[in-house]
Amino acid sequence: MTDDIDLRDHRERARYEVLVDGAVAGFAMYRAEPGRTVFTHTIVRPEYEGRGLGSRLARFALDDVVARGDRIVPECPFIRAYLERHPEYEASVDPVA
Repeated sequence: MTDDIDLRDHRERARYEVLVDGAVAGFAMYRAEPGRTVFTHTIVRPEYEGRGLGSRLARFALDDVVARGDRIVPECPFIRAYLERHPEYEASVDPVA
């Protein structure tokens, strides 16, 4: 059986979400600033760990930010680690102050 996985930007809650069969399995919280998206915290619920959902969520969120032309500010350790493994985002990343 294959899980139904959806990804979305839940702007009202200022977070990107990954849903499995309609249930929120994880999220990446952010703070929208003019021209920048500051990622502050990422969680994948324990029962969904080990499925690569965090990486899918990070890729979706980062691709969305880049497509909008915003800069990425990785305060969140998970997003920062993902960026270290994916140098293709380097041109869109601002250092954490």
